[in-house]
Amino acid sequence: MFPHHREREQPIFSARAHVFQIDPTTKRNWIPASKHAVTVSFFYDANRNVYRIISVGGTKAIINCTVTPSMTFTKTSQKFGQWADSRANTVYGLGFATEQQLHQFSDKFKEVKDAARLAREKSQDKELANTALTIAAPQFSQDLSDELQSPPVMCVNGPEDKLFRSQSADITLSSEKERIKKMLSEGSICEMNLEAELFTLQDSNSKLVAALHEANANVEQWKKQLAAYQEETERLRDQVAELEAHGGQGPSDMLKDELTQSLEELEALLKAKDEEIHILQSKKAEYHEMEHERDEAIHRLRETEMRNSDLERRIQNSEQNLNNSLEERDRMDSEIQRAIEILDIKIFDLNDLRQSLVKLIDK
Repeated sequence: MFPHHREREQPIFSARAHVFQIDPTTKRNWIPASKHAVTVSFFYDANRNVYRIISVGGTKAIINCTVTPSMTFTKTSQKFGQWADSRANTVYGLGFATEQQLHQFSDKFKEVKDAARLAREKSQDKELANTALTIAAPQFSQDLSDELQSPPVMCVNGPEDKLFRSQSADITLSSEKERIKKMLSEGSICEMNLEAELFTLQDSNSKLVAALHEANANVEQWKKQLAAYQEETERLRDQVAELEAHGGQGPSDMLKDELTQSLEELEALLKAKDEEIHILQSKKAEYHEMEHERDEAIHRLRETEMRNSDLERRIQNSEQNLNNSLEERDRMDSEIQRAIEILDIKIFDLNDLRQSLVKLIDK
């Protein structure tokens, strides 16, 4: 049966890297999958015992790879590594900023691969047990069929019709159950993508907040410096005007040239500071835009959780209907067995009566 409360996938490790995919035509050249470094995360689904590698760029998933025991992460250089995904029929490459980040990702990949191997072994043991039960079930059904066919031909339509209807309802419920399971799996993938996107947005948001605080502090400092430079500029202009009023020659001309040069340097510095302030203001606008995207991602995540809750309720109803159907089938089996026993008694009595008639005829 399905669990009533499905745990969501959780990130267990993240790293920043440039993502590449192998060229499907040449199988040699790398094609960049992201314009800049993105977050690459390992996710663990405790309900299905599955590990995934997820990376989201913008609004689409760049990497959506289920880790299997056969995968191997290979370091091809000091800052680059790769692995093959046979399900997606591609090879992923990651370029890290430092060699330490590459080693950390490689160690985590090996750890997750070993965990996936243990999970597969447990799953295989469970499948072997289910296979044994499946093999035993047809044999029991064949024995029951032989018992039903052993007495002389007699028609007991009522219980058989009920049994066929019960089996048909069981098959219908099983197909409905598989359909809902598929819908729940699709909802899980959608939710996982949204969580990865939200995780990336939160990481970017924290960095933007830190940059914004630092920029605000720098803006205040630059404003003070700008005011000091303006005062110095006004003072130098007054000195230049005073020198021009005196109309002196010789050393005063040299001083005038030096003051003019200092004034030009200060004006150039003021212009550079104005440009820096304009850049910081544009970054502040980008920060507000990232906040808006984060709010939208949270809203989509909540909608997905609501849809998953609805699917869980539908699964519970299907399970209840299936249980009721199984109970009804067991009751029908009991009635059929009781009818078979009654038929056996009647047949035995008829055989006794036939033998008695034969004896009477012989006499």
